[in-house]
Amino acid sequence: MSAGRGSGPGPVGIDELLDRVRAGFVRVGPQEAIAAAADGALLVDIRYAALRERDGLIPGALVVERNELEWRLDPQGSHRAPEAVSHDLRIVVVCNEGYASSLAVASLRQLGLHRATDLIGGFQAWRAAGLPVEV
Repeated sequence: MSAGRGSGPGPVGIDELLDRVRAGFVRVGPQEAIAAAADGALLVDIRYAALRERDGLIPGALVVERNELEWRLDPQGSHRAPEAVSHDLRIVVVCNEGYASSLAVASLRQLGLHRATDLIGGFQAWRAAGLPVEV
């Protein structure tokens, strides 16, 4: 049977996909993110190098390229980062504007990282809120 009309759900646009994945967790704003970090949450910056070089870094954030994220944060993984100690770890994923991070959180939650969330507005919202940035 071919995969066409009538054989299952149709295509989902990116806006609908974002709505669906975001419905599964509570996102945080910049002030909530910095408070979470002060409480022991792991801030994870998934922006690519050119954006980090252009705009700077969030002090103390773990930098993990998006294509390595699941490998580095899976507490059971052979390539995990030292910070990936538990499935109970609170994680706040930060991308540039808060879109790619939502999709990344959906993937982390599939790995059992049930406290993962992302920063609404991403790094740009962090910077606009006047929070610390290392240049």
